[in-house]
Amino acid sequence: MDKASSSVRIRLSIMMFLQYMLFAVWFVPLAAYLTKMGVEGWKKAIIMSSMPLGCLVSPIVCMIADRHFASQRVLTALNFACAVLFLLAANVTSPLLLFLILLVAMFCYMPTWPLTNAIAMANYPSEKFPQIRSLGSIGWVASLVFSVVALKAYGRKIDDTAIPLLCGAGTALVAALLNLTLPNTPPPSKGKSASLIDALGLRAMGLMKDFNFALFIIISTLVMIPFVTYFSFGSQFFDYKGFTLVTATMNWGQFVEMFLMLLVPLSLAKLGIKRTILIGMAALVARYIIFWAGGVYDQTAFYYMAILIHGVIFGFFFVGGQVYVDKKAPPEIRAQAQGLIGLLCFGIGWLVGNFFNASLIDKYTLIQENGDKVTNWTTIWIIAAAISAVLLAAFAVLFREDVKQVLEPASADQ
Repeated sequence: MDKASSSVRIRLSIMMFLQYMLFAVWFVPLAAYLTKMGVEGWKKAIIMSSMPLGCLVSPIVCMIADRHFASQRVLTALNFACAVLFLLAANVTSPLLLFLILLVAMFCYMPTWPLTNAIAMANYPSEKFPQIRSLGSIGWVASLVFSVVALKAYGRKIDDTAIPLLCGAGTALVAALLNLTLPNTPPPSKGKSASLIDALGLRAMGLMKDFNFALFIIISTLVMIPFVTYFSFGSQFFDYKGFTLVTATMNWGQFVEMFLMLLVPLSLAKLGIKRTILIGMAALVARYIIFWAGGVYDQTAFYYMAILIHGVIFGFFFVGGQVYVDKKAPPEIRAQAQGLIGLLCFGIGWLVGNFFNASLIDKYTLIQENGDKVTNWTTIWIIAAAISAVLLAAFAVLFREDVKQVLEPASADQ
């Protein structure tokens, strides 16, 4: 590798590292912070939903950027905006203002995921993109450094405070400044007509005529309901249980994910798509049974087991599902099909999941005479496990393996 290529790789890797760190540092402990603020029920759900709402707008922002502006300049501007908005969010106490600020921040942030992917693939061999993308996962895990340093150096727990938002603001500012050094990436779709239908992947809705594909899309969307029980509200649970380093604790899941992802291509090649996805769904059921057991038997070790299983869920279900969509969709609408699954899962599914789980937690939370809140988490875990199990059974019985070429070892390497 020559010096020029090495320099580009380093800059792209840092870009990816910071882009995921600046989000994870405040989003992972957000539920715990809102609980500390006294925000519960639908108010908590709507604030937590700033991220999936940002997912719904992201394709539109990317469509405009792809046609009119260099990608690295758009990324720089969006990160500067995020730095300002996170700073503002850290200094408000009104739930309404916090929601509005985070909503605008997510309108700016969520488009940066496809933008960073596009910049990396435009300036580095696409077949080596996973090497660059892995730095994003490392950045997510590394976001724990802020809470660890705060506790070890200053003896202060910050996961249920506004400080993670300040850390996000600082990281976003650093990212924006470093984005100025990225290689020029001209607008890839300059001169092409813009279509909202294409941007949202709605042309791929025609694939829903296929029963198998429709079943996969529906179950994938519904799976988000139990998935976000942990992903959105896990920090609230761990804070409730008295964990000091909430972000660091939960990030172990992403750490293990980086290694388990290496097994996904092997599983797809040897077991096929259906069994690979079933492994991920079975892990989702197992996670909540383990959480339930941890509460019933008062074993903290079980909670760590439930965290570490995250990589199996994400890698085998979500990545396996993305491969299925890629293989099932005709080449001319593959990008739109991926956009559709992202819109439905990480937009609509996540949104519904946030409101469902916020209401569920609210229902099983009692206020004692001394004002303390007691949440029956064991019941919540059982409900999440039951929903996951029903979806697992439906997929196992109704879904048919209809993509044969993925069974070939060569396909797993793509």
